Amino acid sequence: MNTNKTGPQLFVALSALFAVLCGLYLLFGGIWLVALGGSWYYPIAGLVMLGVAWLLWKSKASALWLYAALLLCTMAWGVWEVGFDFWALTPRCDVLVFFGVWLLLPFVYRRLLIPASGAAASLVVSLLITAVVLVWAGFNDPQEINGTLKLDNAATAAESSIPDADWPAYGRNQEGQRFSPLKQITTQNVGQLKEAWRFQTGDVKRATDPGEITNEVTPIKIRDMLYLCTAHQQLFALDASTGKEKWKFDPQLNTDPSFQHVTCRGVSYHEATADNASPDVVADCPRRILLPVNDGRLFALNADTGKLCESFANKGILNLQTNQPVTTPGMYEPTSPPIVTDKVIVIAGAVTDNFSTREPSGVIRGFDVNTGKLLWAFDPGAKDPNAIPDDEHHYTLNSPNSWAPAAYDAKLDLVYLPMGVTTPDIWGGNRTPEQERYASSIVALNATTGKLAWSYQTVHHDLWDMDMPAQPTLADITDKNGNKVPVVYAPAKTGNIFVLDRRDGKLVVPAPEQPVPQGAAKGDHVSPTQPFSELTFRPKKDLSGADMWGATMFDQLVCRVMFHSMRYEGIFTPPSEKGTLVFPGNLGMFEWGGISVDPNNQVAMTNPMALPFVSKLIPRGPGNPMEPPKDAKGSGTESGVQPQYGVPYGVTLNPFLSPFGLPCKQPAWGYISGVDLKTNEIVWKKRIGTVEDSMPFPTGIPMKFRMGMPMLGGPISTAGNVMFIGATADNYLRAFDMRDGKQLWEARLPAGGQATPMTYEVNGKQYVVISAGGHGSFGTKMGDYIVAYALPDDAK
Repeated sequence: MNTNKTGPQLFVALSALFAVLCGLYLLFGGIWLVALGGSWYYPIAGLVMLGVAWLLWKSKASALWLYAALLLCTMAWGVWEVGFDFWALTPRCDVLVFFGVWLLLPFVYRRLLIPASGAAASLVVSLLITAVVLVWAGFNDPQEINGTLKLDNAATAAESSIPDADWPAYGRNQEGQRFSPLKQITTQNVGQLKEAWRFQTGDVKRATDPGEITNEVTPIKIRDMLYLCTAHQQLFALDASTGKEKWKFDPQLNTDPSFQHVTCRGVSYHEATADNASPDVVADCPRRILLPVNDGRLFALNADTGKLCESFANKGILNLQTNQPVTTPGMYEPTSPPIVTDKVIVIAGAVTDNFSTREPSGVIRGFDVNTGKLLWAFDPGAKDPNAIPDDEHHYTLNSPNSWAPAAYDAKLDLVYLPMGVTTPDIWGGNRTPEQERYASSIVALNATTGKLAWSYQTVHHDLWDMDMPAQPTLADITDKNGNKVPVVYAPAKTGNIFVLDRRDGKLVVPAPEQPVPQGAAKGDHVSPTQPFSELTFRPKKDLSGADMWGATMFDQLVCRVMFHSMRYEGIFTPPSEKGTLVFPGNLGMFEWGGISVDPNNQVAMTNPMALPFVSKLIPRGPGNPMEPPKDAKGSGTESGVQPQYGVPYGVTLNPFLSPFGLPCKQPAWGYISGVDLKTNEIVWKKRIGTVEDSMPFPTGIPMKFRMGMPMLGGPISTAGNVMFIGATADNYLRAFDMRDGKQLWEARLPAGGQATPMTYEVNGKQYVVISAGGHGSFGTKMGDYIVAYALPDDAK
């Protein structure tokens, strides 16, 4: 028997102390969790750890036997809860594994009572079994789908008036397909892509900006010119082959910290000809760029010179604040490029979320494309949406808005608008029938007249900010009977993709109404049912305590306690004073990046994400007045405390995070996926993104583990069968094989790439371009870069 109580015996005592602390934490935290209806594992594990601590204190070798049993039981419990999912299993056992290795160090286990070798062997075996399970899980991800799309390179190309080399609209075409017929870059040679040029705009975050300053632009390319806007809506024209600046225009946007956004997703292009414009317009500004500005102005500029188009509106400037009931700068913000037909500019805008019941209208308007004259209005919250107010009247306060890009079918002359919800978003007991009518819907308007063609509501009485967040995508799809059907794909925050006949709005893919949780906050109500599309990425099951996550078992326990302390009964759980878990979260499974559709092969590339949020209603009372104080301004963010003046509750909105700042839901938080649109089958789905640039504390170690990260931005696809996407919370642009989702290439970006890339050809060379400027509220590195990639001249 080893009776030496000096020197290295100290390490045994320290081990016992660690086991005591772990045991007490797990025991008392676990009792709290069980009281809330959670797992019994934690208090049991706490008792076992206390037993291990006692045996270590007594220098008993049996401590190793008991600890080995705890490790094996923990792994068995983990597999039972989450299956062979590496990232879900890791926090359940990482601390236990490290402590087990510590106990096997010679200066620890050799100080235990003899014989210790058998006990040490048992611990080695348990560690090896744990390692084998984790290795197996690392190579067999149960969350991924590993099918293969059948792509025919000889498939008949869809008719298009757009030159193959160009990308003249936000989604390349106004159908929002984000697909290029270029195929110089292929799955075989994409790995050879190199940076071709880099341009810096010089537009960076200012002291007067809010937190939500973003660089989300997708440039457009016409002939040999590239056009793009910065966060402060500075407009640049670049040489498409070199990235050299041709001209620049600054609208002199004056920001304020109360602005909810400082964002420009893109600009629009129009070419005036003798067939669609007067000789004066053609002479003044034959090729024009339309630039929306966040203070409520629209500029028309000569695409060749950057000078204002004198014949448009007020010497090139259109005031979008006309007849708005509230004209405070930053309350109404056009952040997305307008739709442009040969006659009409169709423009909508964002309205500050959750500030008050007295905010600007989300009115959608049509202006003459040549002169800027108002042709029509569609005010979704008005009794007569098409009524145009006079000097004595205004558009309707708080009408639902359409902030994301729209899509356009030139043959039908219909524009498809993704609608938001009337604000305040998270309590709706005072909304009028008119405010509810088109909220969270897809609305199809005649682009020439503004008259309603049809609408389809995706969320009834929306209390979760589940507005339609992305540009719809139009395509002609072959149905099971061999008929071509003109459809519109509408990706939703809920993870549903609603598929409608774009002629009449009838469902092509069923979306039956299903019962949802009830029990709204005082004075409000909840719709008894909601539509659920059969083409969907929403989770197959509701979240449970088993889905909670953390860097270790300790913060995972905290997340479980937090989860069971909130109200959660699945999707559409009503907001509450207790606090409601919102999943899919307010950020949505789909955001403004939309989807990419290859119309020739009838497949879609998508990038859904899954990040829960927490909303908590704050009743009115001291410090939370019903009416806004004098000179009250917006919060400058969409998260945190939101006042909702004019309704009985304020609200807090935050992502569901652990004490370490990590998501409380286990990864993956973001995927890419390939969908067969002929069968509406999700053929493959893969995690995308690493924690390399989003660790809450510096590690000094490149964290290139592919976990599946949240994203802002969308994918594009090409006839070379390559999908390109940035978007993730790490600073990379990546390329994937459209057939199976295999990663083929990545490039490190100088800042966050929260933008959708684009591709074009000039002088016989294909380029891929992305804005790398970061996203303030998303927490990625800010910058002012536009980066282009191309194949080397000697590439094969």
